[in-house]
Amino acid sequence: MAKLQSKVQINNKRASYDYEFLETYDAGIVLVGTEIKSLRAGKASLQDSYCYFHEGELYVKGMNIATYFWASAWSSHEPGRDRKLLLTKKELRHLSQAVKTKGLTIIAVRMYISEKGYAKLRIALAKGKKEYDKRATIKEKDIRREMERE
Repeated sequence: MAKLQSKVQINNKRASYDYEFLETYDAGIVLVGTEIKSLRAGKASLQDSYCYFHEGELYVKGMNIATYFWASAWSSHEPGRDRKLLLTKKELRHLSQAVKTKGLTIIAVRMYISEKGYAKLRIALAKGKKEYDKRATIKEKDIRREMERE
């Protein structure tokens, strides 16, 4: 049986503008039934989402998954709740040590459905860009765009 490639990809476009990615990880995410249905419909937003540690576990905050249209009122989920991320102990230890360094944070970059049907969240250990770094990034994009036109 051939594996289907999912077309659901929710990106955080602002993240690459505001942050420089140092390392990226693909993490599983704990969802309830109506959340995965809404995610498969593409009704999610990663804008202003970031990750934090609580009692040794990694959670994502600020991610919004809209309520599922066909769900009843009592079985629906809370759209803006914090969701637990699933990573290996080694990755969690490495990230927790890195976040203690001044100026580093963990942000959500992209959410997608894997080939096996699981919801995955690509997170990045990132460092904030200064204003002049942002201008340099825009200049590089413009140069690349000009070269493609020629």
